[in-house]
Amino acid sequence: MDEVEVSTVVYVPPAEMYDFIVDFPRYADYSEYLERVRRDGDGSPGTRYALRFSWWKLTYTAHTEVVDADPPNRLDWRVTRNIDADGHWRVEEAPDEAPEGVETASRVSLRIEYDPGSVNAGSIDLPRFVSLSWVVEKVKPLIQKEAERVVERIVADIEGQPREVDLTVHTRPDAI
Repeated sequence: MDEVEVSTVVYVPPAEMYDFIVDFPRYADYSEYLERVRRDGDGSPGTRYALRFSWWKLTYTAHTEVVDADPPNRLDWRVTRNIDADGHWRVEEAPDEAPEGVETASRVSLRIEYDPGSVNAGSIDLPRFVSLSWVVEKVKPLIQKEAERVVERIVADIEGQPREVDLTVHTRPDAI
């Protein structure tokens, strides 16, 4: 399994950050490649999402499901079709990381684990002469960049103004 985790500090309490994360359909506003999100449920375990991604000449709908929730600390999800992938959002109180003049802070992390070899070739309509392995190798670095972009945009939105965000990116040595 490959994995990437992106974390940063946000200047809001954990409950506010968690509520923001649960509002998953708005993620399309933050992502370069996510066109739209359909939700069936209220964001609690069992809620299903259809996420329509578009990159290069490819489009793909990822079907995910919330598998566990521990408000306001954690939201776990998994992909339900075509690829072995799962992940979670984690929110932790981080009062010592709030700068002077800021009341509170939370550390928020997005972790994604996926097996590039598990991609179902029949689920992606590839252009002629394009191999699935080529697509997988091109997409792997995009996953990390996209995770970073989404976190940066969320921070700007939830805090009400853009600021320089210190992102910490963790990957497994054999990942990405």
